[in-house]
This record gives sequence, C-alpha cells and structure tokens, in this order.
Amino acid sequence: METSKEFKKLIKRGSDFLNCPYPIMCGAMTWISDPKLVSAVSNNGGFGCLAGGNAPAEILARSIEETRKLTDKSFGVNLITIAPAYRDHLAMLKDIKLPFVIFAGSFPRDKEIQIAKASGAKVLCFASTESIAERMIRYGADALILEGSEAGGHIGHVATTILLQQVLFKYADRLPIFAAGGIATGKMAAHVMLMGAAGIQLGTRFVMTDECSAHPAFKDVFMRANARDAVSTPQYDSKLPVVAVRALKNKGMVKFGELQLHLLKEMQEGKIGREQAQEEVEKYWIGALRRAVVDGDVDGGSLMAGQSVGLLDKLMTIRELIDELVGEADAELQKTARFFAN
Repeated sequence: METSKEFKKLIKRGSDFLNCPYPIMCGAMTWISDPKLVSAVSNNGGFGCLAGGNAPAEILARSIEETRKLTDKSFGVNLITIAPAYRDHLAMLKDIKLPFVIFAGSFPRDKEIQIAKASGAKVLCFASTESIAERMIRYGADALILEGSEAGGHIGHVATTILLQQVLFKYADRLPIFAAGGIATGKMAAHVMLMGAAGIQLGTRFVMTDECSAHPAFKDVFMRANARDAVSTPQYDSKLPVVAVRALKNKGMVKFGELQLHLLKEMQEGKIGREQAQEEVEKYWIGALRRAVVDGDVDGGSLMAGQSVGLLDKLMTIRELIDELVGEADAELQKTARFFAN
C-alpha cells in the first residue's frame, strides 16, 4: 500500500535490517508459526518467524525448506535454547545457511551466537531486562527484541514501558531494537518507532488470522477473552526455577500449579534433580499447548496469549492485518506531524 515519505523514513532502519517492506515481525509461536503462516506474513510485506520448538533437526530442516518453497521473501528461524534438539539445530546452521536466526527460550551463550553468525546469519536475541540486553549486545547480537511481560508464552517480569526507558532509549543508536509485548495496533507501533524502535513484533494478533492453522476453538477463546484473563504463572519455590508463562486462565493453568508442587515434593525426596524437574515443566507446556492449538482442548490445554488479547474482536487475513497496522501507523504519524506543524 502507498505510504507517506515520513512513514518510509520511520521504518527504513528496521525494513533494511529485516530485508522486508515493513518491520512488522510475527513472533514465533510453537505449533502455530508453521510454513503456511510464516510465508503468508513474509509474502504480504512483514517478517515471518518459523518456530523451531522441540522439533528434531530433520523436521525443522524440512519446515525451513517448505517455507522457502512458499516464499522467496525474508524470514527468520527461532531456536529454543532449552529444547532437547537445540544442539542439533545449532549444528545444522552451517549447512542450511539461514539469513536470520532468533534465539529464544532462555539466553544463548556467546559461543552459540558466534556459531550462528559464522554461518552467515544475522542474529536477533530477546531481552527481558536491562542486564540481559547488555549481555546479548556484548555477545555480538545484531539486533534485540525487547519483550515486556505483557506478551504471551514464556515471558520475563518487566513491563514493556519500563524496558523502553531502560534499554531502547539507551541502546537504540547502537543496534536495531524491535519492541514486543502488548503491542497490537498501528498507533502504538508508530509511537514506539518514534521512540527509537526499529520495528515491532506481534504474536497474539497473528493468531486471529485466516492463515493461522490453530483450531477454531482456540481462536474463539481469544475472541471472547479480556486482557485481565491473560495471567502469568507463579514460581512456588526458588528450588525449582521456572520461566513464567502468560496464558488465559483455565484448568490447564491449575494443573501446572499442581505439577510444580508435585515436582518440588519429588525433588525434596531426592527422586529427581532440578534439571530433570525443569525438563518436565517444559514437556508439560509443549504438550498442553499442542492440545489447545491442534486438538482444540481449550479447557485442559495451554492458551498462551498476551494481554493484547483484550484488543481482538475479529478474524482477518494477513493482508488485512498488515494493511491495518501500516495504515494506522502512517495516519498516526501524520497526525503527530500536524500537531507540531501548528
């Protein structure tokens, strides 16, 4: 779509870095960000991110090849640092030659970032605190995704508004920083980019598209949810460190609490160690998410969603969504320009 010269100037840094018309990233969502969704985002001017998840290396390689058949546009691949096949995913980078690698789950070591960069990929890393942002920059990340706790799925504990002030204002001149967590409108996109962000990442909004293969029951729950329904899981004891997960309240969230208590008891009795307990936690979330997304079990499965779910009220195509975001952002930019011109 046609946009103003001011908007083109605003998005240039992010678009040039991602090699796409609009610096609008669709965050990688396990069981959701498949080749169909990723290619649709990229083919319509955004930047799709393929979810590596817990897939064996050969399965991920096939998904990458399938995505390449569906689009000749730019896209990234998300590698989960705590996934069982993570080492295999890293090892295959030298052969697959990806243009973009996005590390997620936990935070990569410096040598792991260098492995990705040595393969020719640009590396994006998540940052959920100021100290993590500083570490990822020191390790050689080419760009950051600044994700606040309003986001869905695995999250940190600091809100987007605080991270913008702690990290974006401090490091935006050094490298591209993409804002994520609670962003769902073009108006908000315009303002975070005016603050210095190179672009935005959304996840929850892309679930509510025709091209998303999630079960209709999963989407229906999103349609009816309020922002306050997307809650973060607690950590009951520091002996079992767990990454917080934001999802809609249901029986699956209750079961996760029960699982933590059970695992803590087994750890206390010496039946399992902390690492094994953490693996059981991740297995739970992967399985629970699949039950909800693929099977439509919206009671017992995991309904991972950001608080922006409260802003969703309809299904649309990827093209309609990106056009809406771009149109709103450009209009807001023009409105701001008129304000200062008077």
